[in-house]
Amino acid sequence: MDGIHDLGGRQGFGPVDVHEPEEPFHAPWEGRVLGMVRAMTRPTDWNIDWFRNCRELIEPVDYLTRPYYDQWLQAYAAMLANSGFATVEELASGKATSRPDGLPTPMSAADVATAKRAPRNFQREIDRAPAFAPGDTARAISHGNAGHTRLPAYARGRRGWIESYHGAHVFPDASACGNERAEPLYTVGFAATELWPDARGGQDHVFLDLWESYLERI
Repeated sequence: MDGIHDLGGRQGFGPVDVHEPEEPFHAPWEGRVLGMVRAMTRPTDWNIDWFRNCRELIEPVDYLTRPYYDQWLQAYAAMLANSGFATVEELASGKATSRPDGLPTPMSAADVATAKRAPRNFQREIDRAPAFAPGDTARAISHGNAGHTRLPAYARGRRGWIESYHGAHVFPDASACGNERAEPLYTVGFAATELWPDARGGQDHVFLDLWESYLERI
């Protein structure tokens, strides 16, 4: 999706503040938002890619001016309303006036801690061979997805090479639409000079994990 979230490689947004204090939260309310999200009982049609898709739909001014956890709060509120688990009026007032049928009890602190430690594996078995092998040259496709995608805009249309192959993993573009299917996943290397012409003369490289649908043969 060509949204305001995809800022990698773009100019005009000022320097990145690398001296920001290393602290888990900037204010107590941020910790509460994280706790709410961890404890929230999620509808079965929610997943990480759907969350990212909803967050990427935030209006540009809001996206650039709201704190990080405020973006989370806005995205989860939209997801609750979209799934029919809360109304806009309930979200505005902070008080539930109904309870959806079949909604499990929110997780306890112990449940949250257990779930946080549990490994999450998005690797899947597929019945076809990968189209690329380490050492092959490839080019990232020049167009994006109307919804969520993990192909950054700065890499589109750029030439690289297959550094390694990781098996098949859940494809985020499809997962965001509720369709879980897997595709071969590769680490693809790019010369910095290929991505950003003003890096000429440099020897740096950028490595991206990209799904097969993002790549084409040269």
